[in-house]
Amino acid sequence: MVDAVVTVFLEKLLNTLSEQSRFVNEFRDQFKRLEKELQLMQCFLKDADRHKRKSKNETLRQIMANLRELIYEAEDILADCQLQSQDDDQLSNSWLNCIYPPNLQFQYGTGKRLREINEKITHIKDDISSLLNIPLFNRMETNDICNGRSDRWSGPVYDHTQVVGLEGDTRKIKDWLIEAEEGILAIGVVGMGGLGKTTIAQMVFNDREMENRFERRMWVSVSQTFTQEQIMRSMLRTLGDASVGDDGGELLRKISLYLSGKRYLLVMDDVWSENTDWWQRIHEGLPKGKGSSIIITTRNEKVAQRMGVKEEKVHRPRFLSSDDSWLLFRKIAFAATGGECMYPLLQDVGREIVEKCQGLPLAIKAVGGMMLYKAPTYPEWRRTANNFLDELSENDGSVMASLQLSYDELPSYLKSCFLSFSLYPEDCVITKEQLVHWWIGEGFVPVRNGRSSIEAGEDCFSGLTNRCLVEVVDKTYNKTISTCKIHDMVRDLVIKAAEEDAFFRSNGMSCRHLGIKSEMQKKQLIGNSKLRALLSTTKSAEVNNIASSIATKFSECCYLRVLDLSRSIFEMPLKGLLNQIGSLQHLTCLSLSNTHPLIQLPPSLEKLNNLQILDVSYCQNLKMLPPYIVSFKKLRVLDVSHCGSLEYVPKGLAKLSNLEVLLGFRPARSNQFEGCRISELRNLTRLRTLGLQFTCGDEIGGDEVNALINLNELQFLSISCFDSHGSDLIAKVDKLYPPQQLDELSLSFYPGKTSPIWLNPASLPMLRYLSVSSGNIESMHESFWGENNTIWKIEALMFESLSDLGLYWVELQEVMPSLRIVNATWCPELHSFPIEDVGFRGGVWIKEEQNMHM
Repeated sequence: MVDAVVTVFLEKLLNTLSEQSRFVNEFRDQFKRLEKELQLMQCFLKDADRHKRKSKNETLRQIMANLRELIYEAEDILADCQLQSQDDDQLSNSWLNCIYPPNLQFQYGTGKRLREINEKITHIKDDISSLLNIPLFNRMETNDICNGRSDRWSGPVYDHTQVVGLEGDTRKIKDWLIEAEEGILAIGVVGMGGLGKTTIAQMVFNDREMENRFERRMWVSVSQTFTQEQIMRSMLRTLGDASVGDDGGELLRKISLYLSGKRYLLVMDDVWSENTDWWQRIHEGLPKGKGSSIIITTRNEKVAQRMGVKEEKVHRPRFLSSDDSWLLFRKIAFAATGGECMYPLLQDVGREIVEKCQGLPLAIKAVGGMMLYKAPTYPEWRRTANNFLDELSENDGSVMASLQLSYDELPSYLKSCFLSFSLYPEDCVITKEQLVHWWIGEGFVPVRNGRSSIEAGEDCFSGLTNRCLVEVVDKTYNKTISTCKIHDMVRDLVIKAAEEDAFFRSNGMSCRHLGIKSEMQKKQLIGNSKLRALLSTTKSAEVNNIASSIATKFSECCYLRVLDLSRSIFEMPLKGLLNQIGSLQHLTCLSLSNTHPLIQLPPSLEKLNNLQILDVSYCQNLKMLPPYIVSFKKLRVLDVSHCGSLEYVPKGLAKLSNLEVLLGFRPARSNQFEGCRISELRNLTRLRTLGLQFTCGDEIGGDEVNALINLNELQFLSISCFDSHGSDLIAKVDKLYPPQQLDELSLSFYPGKTSPIWLNPASLPMLRYLSVSSGNIESMHESFWGENNTIWKIEALMFESLSDLGLYWVELQEVMPSLRIVNATWCPELHSFPIEDVGFRGGVWIKEEQNMHM
């Protein structure tokens, strides 16, 4: 992964050199020399990494490790230079600064160390070139070779919901479930890793027919290290019970109570342990009868037997047929052309690659995702096919060979992003937002030419999902991915790679990234200046309980860039911990989301001038944001959503000209003189995402109704009128026209009887996604239906909890001919919509399939 470390550093170096800060200029010659040497090395570092792994050459391994450490040290020096420049700017007017020039020792020591680093890197460059027998290119040729090709697909192009060749498997299991009557039916889905066991169970679990049959459904991912209590808590969470503080006996009693008299389906996914005593104890406490059923997926036949599965109810998925294998590969590798191979020369090579996957879906998806990003030329496909054959000779099976090659072939900047998954526990569901914020904060995301960092980060996320290295868990109504996870075999690969490159180590020692967990040890933090990121990696609906002895050590990690304390409870007062965090001046990303009881941010955080991301969402006790927030000139993301006690954001927000995401913005009322008015948003011209909360009309002044109209970068706008009062708010929001290029709009708790007048195809000609939920809307304003044959470009639409909204399906289709997805629930007055039970739990209509899904 050294190529990734070099790529990230060069990106930071190029950006920093363009800033013309004093202390960076002081060492410009040394930094430029370093830049030149690294650019010369960049093109053969990926080959060196691969050669190191395959040849097990210890000399090369040590050289690459030394290079990695030198680059990290140079990056720290660069960051220190930026800090010194900031401090120097603040002292520039001081007369003492003229008599006693500060930081002479820093200047001398830094210059000396940079010269030493450059000399060592020059020797390393020559050593690697000699060991690999690779001639050095001149600088211009290197830049052309390394930077000439970028990812061909930056957005999502593959529909992850597509499944090939498993229809018969799901039908068979569904038939078994329907036939079940007495006792508890146990079904086993048994087979090797990568065969699609979990996919089959998911298809059954999410099937509409199965949802109608079972009154309760529970999905439990059983990790290799688990306890009986963890299993029961997971069952209760899927039933809607947080189960905080209960002991084992109480947990089982609660489960029995929830399931009593109900027909239920329980999926125990990916069970490993042959010791099933824990299962016997849980099974004894489950209500019997009514056709309740349990599906167990496992790689081990003995596990299924010991969990009560009879031989006749064991399903063993088969390998995909050659035709289905080729179909799955085509759907991914040629996703940009609808799954059709438009290049006859590539067909034979593609079939050769697919044949080597031996019908394993995971292997086929991995190589298919990799080939999606290859240029559609015979030499490039031939080269990749040969590398695959080479990997197969090194690995025991096609799955690990395909995964290893997919990792090797990743662009350098994506390798760091991919290794991020090594921190998360097995079967952990991860939010895209946390990943993207981390990647931006640590500089993994290449951002140049004023490009949006959020957009670049989401492109990196798409690069991993399109390559099928990351599995999709949840999507929004418009098919945007919100959460993900990784297959356990992918996790094995990513942990191995992370260990080798000191990105993350399971023992937490001598690495640069750690997950915050309740069972953290003090020794992992003491004096660890190497740490760049500390993140909460707890599973969904769980919290970290952090001892004071651990929390006080966070501030000793002086080079931290990313600190995510979300979903954590601390023994020590949170105010005291945050006071210490103020010393971490390299911090670029700070998340305090869902930390309690966060009432205010202390003055010490004013020192965090490098912050790009600040997330205090879901802090219900947060009463105010300090005025110094508006001095964070580098801030790109400010999330204060779901902070019920927060009255307003401080005045001066207009100074944050780099802000791209602002969520939970509640404008100050006319008598709140310290608060930010909505008129300040006019200056935030780089905003791409904006979440507004209104409660009363005087939050929008008569001269402020055009505050949004010139936000030309805005793509997503959310307007919530939750807990609003006063009829004048309706009139004010009615005049608050969004910018014309808006791509997505969410309107919730709108108090008016008719939709806002600006919600029409002429005012929002580029709108593709629309969500309307809750509130009092009974009908759409006449402008909604268009004038002079204007029609909507909306592709996905969601109506939720609109008990009075009356609409006719035929009329809606006429003004929205591009509509392909409609999600509607709790909307009893929608007429003729092709969605079953639209007045209650509803469902989804998808145009391509002409049917409904949940």
